[in-house]
Amino acid sequence: MPVTDTIADLLTRIRNASAAKHKTVSIPNSKLKVAIAEILKDQGFIAGFETEDDSKQGVLNIKLRYYLGQPVIREIHRVSKPGRRVYSGADKLPRVRNGLGIAIISTPRGVMSDKQARREHVGGEVLCTIW
Repeated sequence: MPVTDTIADLLTRIRNASAAKHKTVSIPNSKLKVAIAEILKDQGFIAGFETEDDSKQGVLNIKLRYYLGQPVIREIHRVSKPGRRVYSGADKLPRVRNGLGIAIISTPRGVMSDKQARREHVGGEVLCTIW
């Protein structure tokens, strides 16, 4: 079954796998998903990820992190959707839980966290928020 919003699918798979306390989750691969996984790894929300080739588009395997038996990712939400895109300027980027979480922003300079986008003074599409 084709998925129209691949980012929402990625976030839902991560949310469901962490709620079920799985160690890893497998997702169809794309450059944008790898960029999001890289940010999640840099910010400490996941343990790591790896890509593997198959006969189609490839698979992205994400290793989830837990602390004292609880998932490190408490909430993960899609902000900008195909039916309603949400853009934010560099001076109006969202703060997630007063800095405890992050927002992932798709900018002209690539996909980055809200903190990095503020540092580089660049805005863009707010993809999702995580804390």
